[in-house]
Amino acid sequence: MTIAMATGTHIIYADNAATTFPKPPEVLTKMIEVYTKKGVSPGRGSYDLSIEAENLVDGVRRQVCTFFNGDDPSRVVFGYNATDALNLIIQGLIEPGCHVVSSCLEHNSVLRPLHYFLQQGVIGLDLVSFDSEGFIDPGDVAKTIRPETRFVIINHGSNVVGTVQPVEQIGDVCVERGVPLILDVTQTAGIVPIDMQKWGVSAIAFTGHKSLYGPTGIGGLVARAGIDIRTTRFGGTGLDSRSLVHSQSYPQRLEAGTINILGVIGLSAGIRYVEGRSLNRLYQKEMVLTRRLRDGLSAMEGVKLYCARSLKNHLPLLLCNVEGIDPEQVSTILDGDFGIATRAGLHCAPLVHEGLGTSPKGAVRFSFGLFNTPEEIEKILQAMEAISRSQRTT
Repeated sequence: MTIAMATGTHIIYADNAATTFPKPPEVLTKMIEVYTKKGVSPGRGSYDLSIEAENLVDGVRRQVCTFFNGDDPSRVVFGYNATDALNLIIQGLIEPGCHVVSSCLEHNSVLRPLHYFLQQGVIGLDLVSFDSEGFIDPGDVAKTIRPETRFVIINHGSNVVGTVQPVEQIGDVCVERGVPLILDVTQTAGIVPIDMQKWGVSAIAFTGHKSLYGPTGIGGLVARAGIDIRTTRFGGTGLDSRSLVHSQSYPQRLEAGTINILGVIGLSAGIRYVEGRSLNRLYQKEMVLTRRLRDGLSAMEGVKLYCARSLKNHLPLLLCNVEGIDPEQVSTILDGDFGIATRAGLHCAPLVHEGLGTSPKGAVRFSFGLFNTPEEIEKILQAMEAISRSQRTT
């Protein structure tokens, strides 16, 4: 879908790994419809409308728990986004002197809090490298686990190279060693089925505004029974207001303040939307576009692709560079001359680019959603051919 802007221009939106756009009209309509009727503080009053709003939120907790195959809806905790949820998990699990295992594929939402605690001398940290195709070896994870390892935290799908990690095998390693596995499912939720119980995952962090097609400002975590995340922020919960001690029951243990009920409504509508269209069908449609772009770009002189030789266990995104042109300049030309929106730079994941050899300038990322079309891919290929040809003739 080529999007008409208010300025009268049209864009091809290829930055869905950042935020899917546009949102399905059905999701936006449902948000307005329900919020108009029930947009009050959930559970903060004894009047019927507040109770109805609380029941609505509890229903979405059950929906999210089922979607990810968690085991307790009360352990679905709503927050702002995946970064918020990851901070809750990391800060709520870390203990002085503990050890953490993660990877070089992580987003800064994981790397920065871990680096902070490492610099403070609170934790030990091992980061597992990825291979030339963008995958982590579960055996390498096993080798880094120590007796004092508190948890393993892994990016399920890379926002930079698009590889989907072998989390079921990593989960087997963690279960065998008795170490909780935390998954960042920011890029995979809504496009790759996620099974917490089958994979031995202790907790996940998710966001609503990517492949779940909800709004920005809503996300959260799902924690299974057996892992307790310490409270790290405090405030009103609507329960036991006389006490100055924050509630230790879930979900209030990790929530403080009024919930973003409009976001919760949108998240619920987004989940229903993708489930109604089949995650696998959406994935296959988007991968057809990705394969066509991969094949076209790989045949172009002067264009380099990263971790895209095989698209098995891969998300609908591609990373590339044009020889002799800074990625930011390529992205600017795509936007200004061809009306194509992409993301260039380091993608908030500096260690991935160090591993690829694309640091410090990074690369150009194309990422697709359910509204992209084959015609748009052909226009992208034409634009990239024009850019690469202009560089070859200068």
